[in-house]
Amino acid sequence: MTNFNGTILEDDMHISITNRGYAYGDALFETLKIVGGNILYWETHYFRLMASMRILRMEIPMRFTMEFLEAQIQQTLKANGLEGEDARVKMMVHRNEGGLYLPEQNTVGYNITAKALEDAVYYLNEAPYEVDLFKDYTVAPSLLSTLKTNNKAINVVGSIYAKENALQNCLLLNTAKSVVEALNGNVFLVKGTTIKTPPLSDGCLKGVMRTQILALIEKLEGYTLEEASISPFELQKADELFITNVIKGIQPITKYRKKQFSTTVAKQLVTQLNIGIRLG
Repeated sequence: MTNFNGTILEDDMHISITNRGYAYGDALFETLKIVGGNILYWETHYFRLMASMRILRMEIPMRFTMEFLEAQIQQTLKANGLEGEDARVKMMVHRNEGGLYLPEQNTVGYNITAKALEDAVYYLNEAPYEVDLFKDYTVAPSLLSTLKTNNKAINVVGSIYAKENALQNCLLLNTAKSVVEALNGNVFLVKGTTIKTPPLSDGCLKGVMRTQILALIEKLEGYTLEEASISPFELQKADELFITNVIKGIQPITKYRKKQFSTTVAKQLVTQLNIGIRLG
């Protein structure tokens, strides 16, 4: 069941071919993890969505408060038999129909979908996880590249490339040839006692889990945090690499080309994430 502008509809509903999210990628989305009916990091998701809507010059309806959207999410969970359960929710906001590249209006609509989720807590998956660089296309750093929009062609093509080459993921480069992020999350590099992640100015997504991990690293004894550009050369010199997103939490990279990596820091951070969920 799908929540379309506050009305619960069957999943076989059809959107108009002139929907701007479909026609022009004129839409934003948030992927939410629900644990026991509670939305993890809801405040961070909400304020990222509001900021992104402003950047895209979408009109934010007065009713779009945290409480209203949370109630819509809970309504969607209930309609799918997931009230109080663990779930993955996708909330999309699109500019309303009308116009070509230039929209006729800046008002918005939304839809919310939900699916059951097996893993409520975060756990460290240490199965082989090999990555390589995806060099066919690059990310052009800008404020737009930090947003979670429907313009994800590079992620789609990169995912196909990864499958064709028996890889679990790929790392994206920006136009300056610095490592930006993975296909489905932010990337962190550990070398000695330094933990690095690309700055937003390099073009990476302003990830909700990235925000949580940055806060945890600041409290991690014995390590220093750097938001700095990462060159491809640094990858093979690293002790550890991992990817972060809200659904998986932390995914360790076990292999990049001929280099194998440890999971020491990832293990510590996963423990702290789960402590935070219990305390929350």
